[in-house]
Amino acid sequence: MAYIDGFVLAVPTANKDKFVEHARKGDSVFMDLGAVRVFECWGDDIPDGKQTDFRRAVQAKADETVVFSWIEWPDKATRDAAMAKMDDLMKTDERMDPEKNPMPFDGKRMIYGGFAPVMTLGD
Repeated sequence: MAYIDGFVLAVPTANKDKFVEHARKGDSVFMDLGAVRVFECWGDDIPDGKQTDFRRAVQAKADETVVFSWIEWPDKATRDAAMAKMDDLMKTDERMDPEKNPMPFDGKRMIYGGFAPVMTLGD
């Protein structure tokens, strides 16, 4: 069964192009490590909630856009094997090197987690 890594982050709206380039480089590593597909979704219709919402979850500022991303893996074992290689890749692969591919957002406000699907519809 597939396994999903999900992410929500706030990106300065002015950094959209930088974010896309950063993601293009970094996400290609996940594909090389066995990911089925990766989605990077730029916030378009993010309503304010009454108790919480995406913007508050990542403390988005007025000049930031919420990004919702996920990586689909064929299974948890493939994902775990890929994650086990990440520390080394951050030292050896320019796509994961924070100096050569810096995050154009505040990574401390990113939220993420791994998810086991309990139901899927469609493709």
